Amino acid sequence: MAIVYLSLGSNKGDRIGYVQQAASLLGADERITIVRSSAFYETEPWNINTNTWFVNAVIEIKTSYTPKDLLETCQRIEKQLGREKKETSNYEDRTIDIDILFYNKDIVNEDNLTIPHKFVHLRAFTLVPMMELNSEYIHPILHKNIIEMHSDLENPEMVFLYGTRVDL
Repeated sequence: MAIVYLSLGSNKGDRIGYVQQAASLLGADERITIVRSSAFYETEPWNINTNTWFVNAVIEIKTSYTPKDLLETCQRIEKQLGREKKETSNYEDRTIDIDILFYNKDIVNEDNLTIPHKFVHLRAFTLVPMMELNSEYIHPILHKNIIEMHSDLENPEMVFLYGTRVDL
């Protein structure tokens, strides 16, 4: 079983509800076990032209899926929750976004899949929740732990705890 970290985010509609539903659908899959989840965070949009802030969380899972099969499962859940993929490469508001941040210590570079996620080290909204779950996790390419990557951020304060912890 692989240990995987997934980022869940929503900035459209019932943001918390979509993140909870995504986690629930992932956990209902017989090949995925949710180990634990971070708190929910409200975050300013990153590299996207919108005024609607995101609700983000990171979950740790165990899975027997290959990275490619896990990506397909995540995309199916995104579609099930109303995510519409556009033909453009521009970021847009979305009901749910599920990103594979890390898959064991694997490095994957395929046309539609990059693991570790190519922006994980630049985003406070992934690093802050990751610090809750595994602050000592070492990025397999950068060879820095989560805390070190967070301290390298230009704007590490751009993440705000969203109310109280919500169990998934």
